[in-house]
Amino acid sequence: MHTRSLSPEGPKVSEIGFGAWAIGGQWGKQSDEESIKSLHAAIDRGVNFIDTAAGYGDGHSESLIASTLKDRSEQVFVATKTPPSPGVWPPSPYCRWQDRYSAAYLRENVNDRLKNLGVDRIDLLQLHTWTRAWNDDPQPLLVLRQMRDEGKINLIGVSTPEHDQDCVVQLMRNGLVDVVQVIFNLFDQQAAAQILPVAAETGTGVIVRVALDEGSLTGKYGPEHVFPEDDFRHQYFAGDRMQRTAARVAEIQSDIEMLGLTEIYTPADVALKFVLARPEVSSVIAGMRTVKQVEQNTRTSQLRDLPSEALTRLRRHHWHRGIWYSGK
Repeated sequence: MHTRSLSPEGPKVSEIGFGAWAIGGQWGKQSDEESIKSLHAAIDRGVNFIDTAAGYGDGHSESLIASTLKDRSEQVFVATKTPPSPGVWPPSPYCRWQDRYSAAYLRENVNDRLKNLGVDRIDLLQLHTWTRAWNDDPQPLLVLRQMRDEGKINLIGVSTPEHDQDCVVQLMRNGLVDVVQVIFNLFDQQAAAQILPVAAETGTGVIVRVALDEGSLTGKYGPEHVFPEDDFRHQYFAGDRMQRTAARVAEIQSDIEMLGLTEIYTPADVALKFVLARPEVSSVIAGMRTVKQVEQNTRTSQLRDLPSEALTRLRRHHWHRGIWYSGK
């Protein structure tokens, strides 16, 4: 497993990270036993970066990670997230930070994260969403700085809202965050315009999420596929979204075949390698709810980079499709 720097003075983390949303239980039926097996399998294969959140099963994902790491001697870097207090998600420009990320609320929630993870210091604490309306008075991030000075947090980050990812650019330029977490994939390439160049300029770490577009870019789901109602993707791919997505995935697969990549790369490999072609990316987190998924996702790191002509052609699949998330 290849590693990359999470920040100029930060740790080296596996370029494929373990996305721990699904093991929290919001992607349909999931046994804790299978989740723990998957975590162990990932660490066995060199994964040393895990991304979780308070909202992933109301802390259940964090608890499973803590339980697993008690039995491991390896140094594993765990990132978690604090959500805003209840209200509109993502916060609207009319939300006051005092109502969503007050100092008292942040301190209580971060202390809960410490307790849930069973640690004295959180490797990376991310605010789970943001609004640019707070950029000129970013008090929540200053509270996290205080907690860092107190030894409770190592690195500070923000996870971008889907509808306005560039809202973090000012935070990056002002040195208020060590890391940003962004959506970046074959369909949604907007982070390449501003966020990734600014990350290179400022030395900000970049964690990429949704690299497989919630599974669609693996090529496993046809146009008639319907996810169970207890899987958040039931809503994400509601209406004609799966049909529209599957048609575009088919076009990508046609290009993969035309480029002669199928003997080496699976569709998932291509999707992950497309993201990893950007040197600004520190780690791309992929969901790994089964040992089989761990094996499939971690193998990608050992494959050679995609040729430049493939990257040029794949960039043509950028898709302005609007906002599909209803909050997470």
